[in-house]
Amino acid sequence: MLSPDIQSKVNAWLTGAYDDETKQEIQKLIDNQSFTELTDAFYKDLEFGTGGLRGIMGVGSNRINRYTIGMATQGFANYLKKVYGKEWVHVAIAYDSRNNSEDFAQLTAEILTANGIIVYITPHLRPTPFLSFLVRDFECQGGIVITASHNPREYNGYKVYWNDGSQVVAPHDKNIIEEVRKVKVEDILFKGNTANIFTTTQKVDDKYLEAVKGLSLNPKMLARQKKLKIVYTPIHGSGITLVPQALKNLGFENVTIVAEQSKPNGDFPTVVYPNPEEAEAMKLGLEEAKRIDADLLLGTDPDADRVGIAVKNHHNQWQLLNGNQTAVLMTHYLLSGWEKNGKLTGKEYIAKTIVTTYLLNDIAKGFGVKCYDTLTGFKYIAELLRKYEGKETYIGGGEESYGYLAGEFVRDKDAVSACSIIAEMTAQAKDEGKTLFEQLLEIYVKYGFYWEHLVSITKKGKSGAEEIKAMMDNYRQNPPLTLGGSTVVRMCDYEKLIEYNFIEDTNAPMDFEQSNVLQFFTADGSVISARPSGTEPKIKFYFSVKSELQKTSDFDAVIPSVKLKIDQIVGELGV
Repeated sequence: MLSPDIQSKVNAWLTGAYDDETKQEIQKLIDNQSFTELTDAFYKDLEFGTGGLRGIMGVGSNRINRYTIGMATQGFANYLKKVYGKEWVHVAIAYDSRNNSEDFAQLTAEILTANGIIVYITPHLRPTPFLSFLVRDFECQGGIVITASHNPREYNGYKVYWNDGSQVVAPHDKNIIEEVRKVKVEDILFKGNTANIFTTTQKVDDKYLEAVKGLSLNPKMLARQKKLKIVYTPIHGSGITLVPQALKNLGFENVTIVAEQSKPNGDFPTVVYPNPEEAEAMKLGLEEAKRIDADLLLGTDPDADRVGIAVKNHHNQWQLLNGNQTAVLMTHYLLSGWEKNGKLTGKEYIAKTIVTTYLLNDIAKGFGVKCYDTLTGFKYIAELLRKYEGKETYIGGGEESYGYLAGEFVRDKDAVSACSIIAEMTAQAKDEGKTLFEQLLEIYVKYGFYWEHLVSITKKGKSGAEEIKAMMDNYRQNPPLTLGGSTVVRMCDYEKLIEYNFIEDTNAPMDFEQSNVLQFFTADGSVISARPSGTEPKIKFYFSVKSELQKTSDFDAVIPSVKLKIDQIVGELGV
């Protein structure tokens, strides 16, 4: 049976201003006594997390459908009008390859125009970073992209952007949520003015691609390495619209696209999860890379804001690199290039999230460049760009979850420009007679060897959310004294915004926005973070241990010890 509060919400949808198809679907669930499914669909309202509004498609307040999309859009429109008053408001819209994305984008456009807002919408699917560029280039007050990024096929979502092209942060995110909560289904203005919906043209694509090309640090080298063998897979997503052209613009003539995954398809028929973090999603790309003896494999997620890569390792075997390793290679390449080109003046910085490898901090220090740490979510890196614009120069940034950004013309993670930089740094390595993996080992020797591991635990539904909360409460109330044989010296609680120093028995306030994250720092340099996801029914544990690598040939011998240490810590935390 349903609880009284959930039954009340179900009744409201059955009797409210919802279409007959929606009501019939709800009644069908009731008739089939699908109470667990009904509970999960109605026990809460979707809220903006680090990635915006995201959920499983279907009926219910906790699902993505025309009404939750409609309420979000009406609430956003109300907020924009409240902020900008009588000014003309312009909003850009883009969408990815997911099922219903184009329909949801059109629905969003019509609701906005019904509220007197002018809309610029892409003619076909486009990557999320292109939406960010579009907001900035058209000087819009806001932006919306319909996507669920790398989530499974049953998901879709809705990301909201502010006038600088970044995802909304405080206070706008919370204010928008408040406006959305005020909206009732009968308040949604569904019928818009199509005369105020304008479709973007090829000129904007070309302008964005020219900006991507402008990130190149070594055009002369690229001319020598134009035959570099690259395999690219868009994994049925929007990357196919811009990534191949971006690589071509750099001069690469030998790009092979994985045919089976080249066409946009919201069912993602060749993969379980359309996520380049998953080895299974990169399987077809790896097979093609091996077949043609390529130099590099690139794979982007459905909305092309994340990229995964594979290269040949020191045993001449293909190996997928994790997000931390790719971020290390990209950052080192960018800083090296800026230094060689005489562009480092002492006012430059890079940015990373708190759960991303601390090797980036060490590399930045080695180049005399600042490294800022932010909360998880690329919107916080974008917030830094806004904060330091005109004062300091942003070179690049990244997060362990395969998101990277170079340059400032986009304010979100950008797999299109990342693919270009990764291809260029692969060409640079080859020009020097090396592979990317060999360069990674050299970085470990020079700056320190960090080994990271991620454990992601899914806890679905209301009971899962309660279980995740209990886990975090226990870690806060009973923090571990030792981890991996080393004393825990500090704990950072980003929800309470307090840093606890266990050695000195002191605590100090933290200058961050509140977030439900805990970090434990050990005496030997290990960092362990626990973070419930803001967009998925998951809790993630990030493990990072530090060791020494005296020479590159020691790599194989050191790996077992760092893996064993992580296994020990995993066991101690009961994960």
